[in-house]
Amino acid sequence: MRRWGVVIASVTMSALALSGCMYVAIGEADGTTGGPSGVIPTKAPVTTGVADELLPYYGQELVWEQCDENPGMDCTMVTVPMNYADTSAGDIELAVVRLRATDEAQGSLLMNPGGPGGSGYDYVMQAGTYMFSEDLQEEFDIIGFDPRGVGSSTAVVCFDAAQMDSYLYDIPKNPRGSDEWIAEVDGRAAEFAQACSDNTGALLEHITTENSARDMDVLRGVLGDEKLNYIGFSYGTFLGATYAKLFPERAGRLVLDGAIDPAIPSADVGKIQAVGFENALRAFMEGCLASSDCPYSGDVDEALADLSELLAELDARPIEVTDGRMLGADSAFTGVVSAMYQEGAWPILTAGLAEAEEGDGDTLMYLADSYNGREAGGVFSDNSTEAFNAYNCMDYPADMTDAEIDEVDQFVQDNAPTIAPYWSGGDTCGAWAFPPSGTRGAIAAEGAAPILVVGTTNDPATPYEWAVSLADQLSSGVLLTRVGEGHTAYGQGNACIDDAIDTFLLEGTPPADQTTCN
Repeated sequence: MRRWGVVIASVTMSALALSGCMYVAIGEADGTTGGPSGVIPTKAPVTTGVADELLPYYGQELVWEQCDENPGMDCTMVTVPMNYADTSAGDIELAVVRLRATDEAQGSLLMNPGGPGGSGYDYVMQAGTYMFSEDLQEEFDIIGFDPRGVGSSTAVVCFDAAQMDSYLYDIPKNPRGSDEWIAEVDGRAAEFAQACSDNTGALLEHITTENSARDMDVLRGVLGDEKLNYIGFSYGTFLGATYAKLFPERAGRLVLDGAIDPAIPSADVGKIQAVGFENALRAFMEGCLASSDCPYSGDVDEALADLSELLAELDARPIEVTDGRMLGADSAFTGVVSAMYQEGAWPILTAGLAEAEEGDGDTLMYLADSYNGREAGGVFSDNSTEAFNAYNCMDYPADMTDAEIDEVDQFVQDNAPTIAPYWSGGDTCGAWAFPPSGTRGAIAAEGAAPILVVGTTNDPATPYEWAVSLADQLSSGVLLTRVGEGHTAYGQGNACIDDAIDTFLLEGTPPADQTTCN
């Protein structure tokens, strides 16, 4: 799962059924000044209530410098412990960017774009000046950061670019679903997991959402804020809710958009997502059939059957694309799923399917490349695939029995038949170097200020029912609903949603619980 931003962008399919993702919006840095010119300001750190062994981290004084990528923004690095339970184990660094308030700031507003593995640093650097309203930019220093393991922070490292290309795009040699196919894809997953262990080392054990939430509290302290103001999308809602669980008294104005439900068992996550994507695909196909460009005809069921035939054909006979790579069913499916994140991408998918039916796979491969963060020449723009697996393999308990796995497979086949053949892949987490440390359970965050939970009714990646559940779990949860398609709600063109979120962040006043925006 990820949240898709201004254009189609990157994520990984290798653990799609595990967690929520948002994407980082990619755009050109526009050089806009992020605040008043002159000396780059800093605030005194806040260390109230901090344990003695953590005081050196909370008390560090930041040195802000003009960002190389965008001179209108400020950049710095923040040091945090690799292991909060044993600070002697060593330190890591977090990359931080600040879009300075255009007026006197009332504080910082941290953001996370999802993933896990999305770069908040890149998001703010490249899209902050147009993704956040002028009012928010006026009153907040907007802070983007790369969580531990991600991007420009101390990062998870697995395969090199050529190995990653092979891992994501090579077509299995054995028939799908056969014992040989299972052994083949599990073997590739095990090689990936081993590379992550070999190239990342001890840090890999500590790539967890709980540690990342603790990192956010260090950021809050060194930025000089008494409380954390935060907007998180998709996986970022789990990060925000975890923060509220750990530090309810320090939770300020938290917005959780495209919510993950921390209470549902691991066995239920993948099957609920599969149905979410199947429903989104049905909505797409309904729109496609109403257009003159659609390569399919008949009703939605007939059109989805035709799509299934196309994927099966690509499984048997892949298409060579312009750069010489082969588009098989898995990459085509990645391209289809990528377009489900944002309704604005549906025309691209319509064109891609029409071309693929005529033997041209370039557009579907483009969508798959965008999803995977692959650029021309086999270069990858980020390490989102690596970080995505690292967080999920540590966060989700390995508690599924063989019977539960069989039940999930049958459920997906019965309820998401278009999705089902391509939904599962190699068992990366089964080969992970460290056992998972995360648990599943409701988060109440007793004592926290009001927390705004936002859900979209036909969100494929984080189904609406998850937002309803999280708002109900949180002792101070307030539910805001967007009726519509696509992943997450803020910045998607719904003024009702945007105004409600901005008002909450600026004034601390949430909308009435269960407000709905059509």
